[in-house]
Amino acid sequence: MKTANKPRTSGSGTKRNGAAANGKKMPDVNGPAGDGKRPSLYANVIKQFDKAADMMRLDGNIRKILASTMNEIIVNFPVKMDDGRIEIFRGYRVQHNDVLGPFKGGLRYHPAVNIDEVRALATWMTWKSAIAEIPYGGAKGGIQIDPSRQKYSINELERITRRFTFALGNNIGPEYDIPAPDVNTNPQIMAWIMDTYLQMMPPHERQRCIHVVTGKPIKSGGSLGRDKATGQGVVYLIERWAEEQGFDLDGSTYIVQGFGNVGSWAARLMKPHGAKMVAVEDVAGALYNPEGIDPDDLIAYAKEHSDIFGYPDAKPIDHMAFMGTKADIFIPAALESQITALTAPMLKVRLVAEGANGPTDPDGDRILLERGIHLIPDILCNSGGVIVSYFEWLQNKRSEFWDLDEVDAKLKKKIVSAYERVQGVAHHYKTDWRNAAYIVALTRLENVYKERGIFP
Repeated sequence: MKTANKPRTSGSGTKRNGAAANGKKMPDVNGPAGDGKRPSLYANVIKQFDKAADMMRLDGNIRKILASTMNEIIVNFPVKMDDGRIEIFRGYRVQHNDVLGPFKGGLRYHPAVNIDEVRALATWMTWKSAIAEIPYGGAKGGIQIDPSRQKYSINELERITRRFTFALGNNIGPEYDIPAPDVNTNPQIMAWIMDTYLQMMPPHERQRCIHVVTGKPIKSGGSLGRDKATGQGVVYLIERWAEEQGFDLDGSTYIVQGFGNVGSWAARLMKPHGAKMVAVEDVAGALYNPEGIDPDDLIAYAKEHSDIFGYPDAKPIDHMAFMGTKADIFIPAALESQITALTAPMLKVRLVAEGANGPTDPDGDRILLERGIHLIPDILCNSGGVIVSYFEWLQNKRSEFWDLDEVDAKLKKKIVSAYERVQGVAHHYKTDWRNAAYIVALTRLENVYKERGIFP
């Protein structure tokens, strides 16, 4: 290991910032990782990896390589607060594998960020890029921080971000490791990272390095369609699933867990299909309306009120009621390990389309499979973000700017092609879709390692 120098919804109560019947946050129904009640997130990743590796008989030596991360960077760095205090922050960057290309993955700002979580997320990024057939490896990072305005000012967030970038130094770079937005980070934060990194470069190199991050604001070199890319990819795959099942999305119902970037965009993009969002859950609780919750109206309300607390056109429900809401489709787009041995039996849906990373643990997978609930797994379903990040990276390198129709068309072609690859492997091995997705990724990585060999 290297060590280097919201919108909230209401729950069943009425008090802001504490409204959810199960507490302020969506409950972690199995307890925190490492508490002895459940395996760590990374242990779940390895369990999924081992299952696929066994089935496809992955080469033993390559299996050893892929079961380990390449680099793990921890940085502790000081930042001066507005009142003159100095606070020490801890940040992470884990680089899992780069055999297919530069490391790629998001940065999240969350108080629960830890090395185990970042390890898992970095590994998933490797599989995700391999499935989508884009030339990236996997990485992930973050800072242990609650970025809400109530705790840190915008100026403090900027200083924290810039100091974190400086602390990472040459552990990131446009041809080495390219960060992107993730939980609680956004285009503005990417712009600060890019600007800080460029100031560390010789002047004549700066314009050639703007692709050090993706998910930037458009005027700073971002791509059209990047803001909605993950949610758009989720909806493209729901469309494809519905077409194959002979299922009419017009008049269908869905529920969304997490109403941040991914969840809100997926909801907004389901609306033109005539689908109704009947329940939504976020960090403070859940809302329900059997007649449908208009996602555009909810987004507008959240912008006006800073969150969706008190939204008048839906009633508050608790977490367990949300998980048991009857609908056709469930889009988990929040944090990890939400569909578990406890909650999977409660679901009353036909399809789970995983917009989040790792929302279903291995016990949850088993139960969904036993119950005949269809699943589009995370490393396929939410790959739209990294695909359009790749498009942004290409545009920057080529000094091009693509229109939105071109971005969307390229995204749809690439993510649907990945869906078909996973579908083919599922049929060939007579296995579930998550296992098939892993086999697609591992097969590509195995082939590249066998072609290139192992140095020396």
